[in-house]
Amino acid sequence: MKLLLDTHTLLWSIGKSNELPQGLINELENNMNEIVISAVSLWEIALKYRVGKLSIESFDIREIPKYCKKMGFELIPLDPVEALNSLHLPLKENHKDPFDRMLIYQCIQNKYTLASKDPRLNLYKDDGLKYIW
Repeated sequence: MKLLLDTHTLLWSIGKSNELPQGLINELENNMNEIVISAVSLWEIALKYRVGKLSIESFDIREIPKYCKKMGFELIPLDPVEALNSLHLPLKENHKDPFDRMLIYQCIQNKYTLASKDPRLNLYKDDGLKYIW
């Protein structure tokens, strides 16, 4: 399985949070799975940290790429064409968060499964989104 971690899933994975369900932990530890982290999540973390909407004391956010490498997670870029084409992702029930929408679109386009606790993901199931939690 190819898993793209949502931003909160990435942070909880690095911080070894008890928020992660055991089933997801098993998938993250399964060497047969490919785990990817989008540049979109790193941008979201940096932005929210800078404006004071995110506080992390258990690790240095500047070290996230190193943590990802250590954990076997692959960092993936945001392709410019993919970014523009995300305009085709339908708006669902006021789900306008640009970071969430881009991660959802990346998953659909690249056939990744999104690892996220977000209950609104079901809205995109008919658009091709696969997700787990």
